[in-house]
Amino acid sequence: MREAENHLSEAAFDLILLDVNLPDGSGFDLCKKIRQHSSVPIVFLTANDMEIDEVTGLELGGDDYVTKPFSLMVLRARVSVLLRRGKKENKDEKINLGNFYFDFSSMRFYKNDMKIELSKTEQKLLKTLVVNRGNVMERSTLIDKVWTDDANFVDENALSVTIKRLRNKLEDNPVKPQYIQTVYGIGYIWMVDKNE
Repeated sequence: MREAENHLSEAAFDLILLDVNLPDGSGFDLCKKIRQHSSVPIVFLTANDMEIDEVTGLELGGDDYVTKPFSLMVLRARVSVLLRRGKKENKDEKINLGNFYFDFSSMRFYKNDMKIELSKTEQKLLKTLVVNRGNVMERSTLIDKVWTDDANFVDENALSVTIKRLRNKLEDNPVKPQYIQTVYGIGYIWMVDKNE
């Protein structure tokens, strides 16, 4: 497990094949660690064919669960599906917008080549705004997308606070925002620069 962690910290991978039973740990634990910083597709390959193990693997963030023995043809087909899906999703992972470069897969964000530190909530909100740039996003939609599991319990003030934090980090003048603009009575919009 330690060797895998070292490789993961040194390089980017398109997909990970992961056994549940590792010589020095659990594939479930490694999957949980990977999911803290990456959305790379993970396929569990394992002799553990108990239903509870499969459910655990998928709930921890695995994209597929294949039990041994398995057909290589079937495994190749499942891997191909995940890689195709990953290519579609990756279009929204790395975004260049004028002075900004946002890489949501590696969680690196820059303005004028200066790194910006963003919390997980700020990252989710920023991604929702820039992927939908030029479109007004209603407050209720943003709350649902950013606080997916707790949207029913989130105070609307949490959105205003997160917007303010993002503006402080991204805008030249947070009081007169150029990018994240308020559409009164509706929500927010990431304004599209005509030169982009």
